[in-house]
Amino acid sequence: MSGLRVRPAGRHALLVELPDGERTGALHAELLRRRAAGTLAPVAEIVPGACTILLDGVRDPAALSRQLTSLDVPSTARAEGDVVTIPVVYDGPDLADVAALWGVAEDEVPALHASFTYRVAFCGFAPGFGYLTGLPEPLHVPRRDTPRTRVPAGAVALAGPYSAVYPRATPGGWQLIGSMPDPSVLWDPDREQAALLSPGTRVRYRSVPS
Repeated sequence: MSGLRVRPAGRHALLVELPDGERTGALHAELLRRRAAGTLAPVAEIVPGACTILLDGVRDPAALSRQLTSLDVPSTARAEGDVVTIPVVYDGPDLADVAALWGVAEDEVPALHASFTYRVAFCGFAPGFGYLTGLPEPLHVPRRDTPRTRVPAGAVALAGPYSAVYPRATPGGWQLIGSMPDPSVLWDPDREQAALLSPGTRVRYRSVPS
């Protein structure tokens, strides 16, 4: 895979560095597929980041490193697995600003944003918060110059190459374009898998009336 670098991370771990989130997501999906199929060298944990993947509990780091550098992985993640659909009321306070950055009318933002299939590249910041890749580069937007002290739970947001939904009220500097009517499903500690969005999950947004 082009642009891939493998570094040791202690005695039983490897850190894989990649040039961008799309290739990181593609490799992460391929590693999970190979581990499930039993064709990946033994590894206990596969932890994706923005442009890295940590492989921990590696029985034979040298063997796994050789396997990684020889993998032929597509530059984007494969379209496999179920798709999580997130309903969105496109009523965010930054909708007009995003429309201006995209060079479209404000009422065109919902259909454009919902026209892509996204994939959770990694999770962090808050429980249930997934960083979704899938926006084409011309639609990447900067963070706000002044972050908000409180972003409400369910806010649908954009920043750089990522889209996300805030599972709980927190400070934040992303551009807010809408809201999810029931964000409680994003993180449920009583559910077997607490996070609705886990790395590798495919996501579609669907515009709904307010």
